[in-house]
Amino acid sequence: MAIGFIITIFLIGFIGSFISGMVGIGGSIIKYPMLLYIPPLLGYAAFSAHEVSGISAIQVLFATIGGVWAYRKGGYLNKTLIIYMGTSILIGSFIGGYGSKLMSEGGINIVYAVLATIAAIMMFVPKKGIDDIPLDQVTFNKWLAAALAFVVGVSAGIVGAAGAFILVPIMLVVLKIPTRMTIATSLAITFISSIGATIGKITTGQFDFWTAFIMVVASLIASPIGANVGKKVNTKVLQFILAALIVATAIKIWLDIL
Repeated sequence: MAIGFIITIFLIGFIGSFISGMVGIGGSIIKYPMLLYIPPLLGYAAFSAHEVSGISAIQVLFATIGGVWAYRKGGYLNKTLIIYMGTSILIGSFIGGYGSKLMSEGGINIVYAVLATIAAIMMFVPKKGIDDIPLDQVTFNKWLAAALAFVVGVSAGIVGAAGAFILVPIMLVVLKIPTRMTIATSLAITFISSIGATIGKITTGQFDFWTAFIMVVASLIASPIGANVGKKVNTKVLQFILAALIVATAIKIWLDIL
């Protein structure tokens, strides 16, 4: 394995995981296209969509551990939300992760593009007043949260994305959860989701061990740094960064499909 290739994979993992910890996503919304396009652009062998989704799933598992650890204090983690959405998304992501073996690469990319498009639209829906709610007074519809998490889990399990990039807009727009609680809680839910997706990918052989290992090391370093930065950044700025990332990725994937 060439040194240049190792550095490239490490930087992809580091950048994605830093942003992951900062805005409360697993990071594959960024790393999926980076892994798909950057290595061949630099003259290295290209990964298949199946390999990229497998590597992403494993890396997300470790990136979210680092993010949750950084947010563990301060009342940002909503345990009820984690239990309801986490259980549903775990079941859904395992079904999606295992079933993705039956899909073509084009099918996986289309699922990813549709998810990113829906998430992008939701991020531009007005979210007035959600950050005025005290963290200890947050309420939500538990069964709606569980049902939405299951659907996200199945879809995200297919692309190895763990689903946080669509989970965050759902929590902000539909469930009306404050931004910082959404970021912290979505990292915990995404960690649970990535367990199912990772098992599904590993048992079907859809990953490259050494690439995944390099990405994991980068994740464990960068994700807590990103989370600590995210605590200090204005919530409107965090929402804008996430929206911009989702829109850019959706456009790129659709351009390649079409």
